[in-house]
Amino acid sequence: MSTLKQLKLKHFLDQWQTLEHQATQEHWSYAQFLLALAQGEASRREQNRISRALAEAQLPFAKSWTNFEFEHLPSLNPAAIMALAQTTDWLDAASNILLFGPSGTGKTHVCAALGLSIVQLGKRVKFFSATALVQQLQLAKLQLELQALLAKLDRYDLLIIDDLGYVKKSDVETSVLFELIAHRYERKSLMISANQPFSQWDTIFPDSMMTVAAIDRLVHHATILEFQAQSFRKQAAAQRSATSQTKTTQASSG
Repeated sequence: MSTLKQLKLKHFLDQWQTLEHQATQEHWSYAQFLLALAQGEASRREQNRISRALAEAQLPFAKSWTNFEFEHLPSLNPAAIMALAQTTDWLDAASNILLFGPSGTGKTHVCAALGLSIVQLGKRVKFFSATALVQQLQLAKLQLELQALLAKLDRYDLLIIDDLGYVKKSDVETSVLFELIAHRYERKSLMISANQPFSQWDTIFPDSMMTVAAIDRLVHHATILEFQAQSFRKQAAAQRSATSQTKTTQASSG
């Protein structure tokens, strides 16, 4: 038993007696018994890895494919999106995913669900709101540690930057975003959501040349997803209002 502890084979320690009983009842061979223990240990370690990776990723809570309403967004091709969720080839090629559409149409939800899928496939992911990331990059630059932070972010196969449109070039220094994009270009992947189309990105970067250069790097190897639908939040509010009016009418008639 001490050897199993030294090897950190927790599943072996916890389950060997239960599996031994099952093996005896079902007349398993020694090889079958050992394989069952090994498979259980592998499954335990994979679940622990996913738990650690999700804690590190800091994805928005409770946003997955199981509760995303594809039918609300006829402009999206579910098969194409799920293809991205089932492979890491695009990450290995340092490709990007860019999501455009009005607020409330599900961009953050898709970012989180894709991030979850990529974690489950064994890659490291980190989710940021764009404003929080810019603040972090700005602070690092002021402390002359920007390059060290960019190198630290290299540990993540995918950086998710949500709501880029809320970053404005009136902020203290938004050129740090360009430095991040340039640093990861053809090396590591980005997933970026934005309310504005590229034609309005001059509000984000300090000058038009930097805007063009940033867009050029992002789209060179990218999948672009467009979200064209009514806001989920507005739709939910309208449904609540309609339900309330119906109840009021029923109460009055009663």
